[in-house]
Parts: sequence; C-alpha cells; structure tokens
Amino acid sequence: MIKLARFLQPYRMAIAMVLLLIFLQSLSELYLPTLLADIVNLGIVRGDTAYILKIGAVMVTVAAAGALCAIGANYLSSRVAVGFSKQVRALLFTHVENFSLQEFDQIGTASLITRTTNDIAQLQQALTVMLRLMVSAPLMCIGGIIMAVSRDAELSLVLAVVIPVLALVIYLVASRGIPLFRQVQVKLDGINRVLRENLTGVRVVRAFNRTDYEKERFDQVNRDFTATSVQVNRIMGSLMPLMLLIMNLSTVAILWFGANRIDLGKMQIGDLMAFIQYAMQILFALMMLSFMFVMLPRAAVSAGRVNEVLEMEPQIKESATARTEQRAMVTTQPLPATAATGATAATTATPMAPSQLKGPAIEFDHVTFRYPGAEEPVLEDVSFTAWPGETTAIIGGTGAGKSTLLALIPRFYDVDSGSIRVGGTDVRAMTQAELRGQLGVVAQKAVLFTGTVAENIRYGNEKATDEEVRQAARIAQAADFIETMPEGYDALIAQGGANLSGGQKQRLAMARAIVRRPPIYLFDDSFSALDYKTDAKLRAALKEITNEAAVLIVAQRVSTVMEAERIIVLDQGRVAGNGSHRELMATCAVYREIVASQGAEEDAHE
Repeated sequence: MIKLARFLQPYRMAIAMVLLLIFLQSLSELYLPTLLADIVNLGIVRGDTAYILKIGAVMVTVAAAGALCAIGANYLSSRVAVGFSKQVRALLFTHVENFSLQEFDQIGTASLITRTTNDIAQLQQALTVMLRLMVSAPLMCIGGIIMAVSRDAELSLVLAVVIPVLALVIYLVASRGIPLFRQVQVKLDGINRVLRENLTGVRVVRAFNRTDYEKERFDQVNRDFTATSVQVNRIMGSLMPLMLLIMNLSTVAILWFGANRIDLGKMQIGDLMAFIQYAMQILFALMMLSFMFVMLPRAAVSAGRVNEVLEMEPQIKESATARTEQRAMVTTQPLPATAATGATAATTATPMAPSQLKGPAIEFDHVTFRYPGAEEPVLEDVSFTAWPGETTAIIGGTGAGKSTLLALIPRFYDVDSGSIRVGGTDVRAMTQAELRGQLGVVAQKAVLFTGTVAENIRYGNEKATDEEVRQAARIAQAADFIETMPEGYDALIAQGGANLSGGQKQRLAMARAIVRRPPIYLFDDSFSALDYKTDAKLRAALKEITNEAAVLIVAQRVSTVMEAERIIVLDQGRVAGNGSHRELMATCAVYREIVASQGAEEDAHE
C-alpha cells in the first residue's frame, strides 16, 4: 500500500486537517473522565450543586466540540478516500488502455475488471478507516494508559496483564486470517470469469442446451469462494467476542481491586469511575486497532494486485525516435456524394484524394512470430508487399495464421524477427497513434458499442458529418436495414450489438472503417456473414472509394479474393503462393486445393 501513497499527494492539506481534528477529538474524550471524577469527588460527595453544574457545563462543551471534530474528520476522510480511489481507478484504466494483447492474455479480462472495481473499493474502505483510526487509536491507547496511571498506579497493574493478552489474541487471529484474504480475491476473479463467459456466450449455452452445466460450473466456483470467505470471516469474526470477553473480565477485575482500595482509603470513588473509563478507552482503542488488522490485510492484497497492473510494462513500446511528424497522415476527406436517387456509392463515387503513402503501403520482410509460451511460430519467414491502389488478399486453411498476420500490422503484437513497414517506415519506429491513424480495421468479430447507429459509425471518425455517416453506411450496404428502423440512424444498439444479426454487425463495422477514410484498409474475414449478392455489391462499392488505398482482405471464400490484384496463400504459417488468381491456379498446389474444395460453390457463383 505504501507504493500507492503517492496518489494521496493532492490531498495533503485535507489529510492534515483530518489528523488535527482526530487529535482534538481524542483529547476531548481523554479529558471527559477527569471531569467526571471531579464531579463525583468534589461535587457529589460534598453536595456542591453549583460545582456539579459548572463542571457539567464544561463536560457538555467538551463533548460537543469533540462531536464537531468527529463530524469534520469523517467528512474530510471520506472525501480523501473517494478522491484517492477515483484517481487510482482512472490511472489503472488509462494504463490498461496502453496494454498490448499480450498483457490482456496474461492477466485476463475478468481479473482486470475485479482489480478496477472490487480491489479499489477495498482500498477506499481501508483508507477511510485508516485516516480515522491511525491517530485516534494509538493516541487513545497511550493517553488512556498515562491518565489511568495518574489516577492509580497500582491498579494499573491490571492493565499490564490485560493488554499483552489482548495483543496476543489479535496476533493469533490475524496471522491465521491474513493468508486467506489473497485466496478470496483470486476466487472472486474466478466467479467474474465464469459469469462473464456465461453472459457473453448465452446464445451458445442455450443453443447447446448447456444451461445446467453452466449452473454447475458457476455453483462450483461460487461454493469455493463462499467456503473460503466463510472460513476467513469465521476466524476474523472470533476476534470481537474474544476482545469483549477480555474487556468485561478486565472491568470485573478493576472493580474488584478498586473496591478494595476504596475500602483501604487509597482511592476515591470518582477516581475509580474515571479509571474504568480510561481502561475501556484503552481496550476500545486496541479493539479498533484489531478492526484495522481485519481490513488492512485484505486491502494490502488488493493494493498488491493493483500495483501488479500499474507496474506491468507493456511489451509493445513506442520508439524514442518515433517520427511524430507523420501523425497528420490520417485522412478525413468527405465521402463521395451519391446520386439523389439513393444508389450505392459503387456507381457514383468520386476518386479518393491522392494517397500520402509513398511507395509500398505495407511490406512484410522475413517476418516470424510466435505467441508467448508457444513452442512453434504461427508465422515463419513471411515476405510480401501490398501497394496503394491494389487489393491484397490473404487466404489459407484454418490455423494458417491469416488473422495473426493482420494483427501484426497495427502492432497488437510485435514480431519476433524480421520487420513490417508501413509507408516505408518500420512500425516499431512509429508512434502507435501515428500507425493506427493510417488504418481502417474491421475485425473478424464485429464489435459494436452501446449507443446509436450513428455513434457507432462515427466511432471511426468523430468529426464525420451526418452526410458522411450516411454515405459510409450506403457504401457498406448498411443503409437499407438502418433506414427500416423506426429511429433510423438514431436507433439504439444493444450491448455488443445483440439486437442485430451477424451480417448487420459486420456491415456497421465496415461503415465505421469507411468513414475514417484511411490510406490502408484491413478486413479480417469481414465478409463471412454476407450473402453473395451483398458481398459482390459491397466489394464493388469498396473498389470505387479505395482506388488509391491499399486494401488487405483475409477471407475464407475464394469468391471474395479471386478478383484481388495479389493473393497471398498461407500454409502452416508460411507463404505457399503469391500472385493473381490465374497465376496461382497455374503454380500453387495449395491454392488449387482450396479452390477445388469450394468448387461447387464457386461454379454456382460464376
């Protein structure tokens, strides 16, 4: 937790005020038993009513001042704790946003969610308690001992026996409970993981009638989490009864020995009453310290988990020599106007503005890549060039490395050897913003966000006008189904696009990339959910607006790639062929096998 203390720097004044108010509150509470002893010894015993009223008024004033200090301390400590958690949560989110996919794979999405929510909430609660108790508990304990000894040193021997016993009980309970707190947080990650998988995959679960299996899987992790939580709470819960028992026994001992000292004339009744109150303050302070021992171990575990994320350095880092002068390469020209009849852009599109890419758009130079922990490379010695104004298609069998190849271009992962150049510059020598600003990416799985249709399309270019949004939708063949919605482009999209079909989601994802108007388009099997008619219309529309852009398409269907100027055939991570459809049919056996496997389909298409 010490490593996170730096986030408290903006709240130094507020923390100082909290400590001052707690100090004043503790002094008021330590002073009240002395006033009570004076009332009993000098007022009640002597029958001096005026003195009783006078000291009573002082007690009320001191108690009211202490209450005001407590209220102020609670308010400020809550503000500090909430501000601290807000700052750490924002920093954690920002830091995670810089992670490569490798870090996400290493920690896991469910664990990152738990650390951003539950773990930071634990830190917030612990900080609130610490600000209140880290001054008052030690001060009340030490001050109470001093005041108790000043009342009767011999009777204080009872405390000399009770306090070590109480400290031993706290130590024994905490030493057994602390190791279990880390297990609780780890098992909470497990619950989040299973729950997230079940909710995101609910269609698959129901389609395969695996609801009972998922219930059992969740029950298993839930029982495991519950058992550990019950165990740690049983251990820590035993602390309070044990401390109350010790406090009550110590009160009986003080009354027993104190009564004997009063009989011997060595102590006054008021002093005994004050001594009992000081003893209770001492033991109550120790109880509060034990409460901190209950919270701090769990908070320490949470702090360690948060620090683990904050200290994790992204594997993909920007070069110190990144050429920031190329950041303006993102193009946001208006989309070509369409005819008033509402025809698709394929027939009326105007040429794109001249590309700012000089020479080859993308170059793979002997690229080899393997996933962390994998024994064999996914891609090995891959070399090819994609030029502006051309469509380069990537095709191959399942597991050939097609999607991985595309993921290397925006630096979702870094190559193990070789290099990838965009516009003649190694992607590792560019800032990530500069590199990705040149790309329009349509992922294999279309991901949409909660919001309107227009907001999801405008995600690719936040400055896009309404006309540009509509034009992008027409090019992506999405305008027809959008305009049939009651609210059109203002229609709400459910979380993850649950209220849309797979083809509709793919077309919106394409419109999001099209409205960006980048010099390079990356389509990762983005036509798989489209029928042949829509596929053909979409590819024709794209051809018109990307006549000077570089287009890379990963596809399974030969019909999608056969018109591409260049087709790269991947076989087990290696380039098995490179050329046009006609050239590959003559020279590449792997490509001929792919075509033959889709022969009936392709014949029908042709």
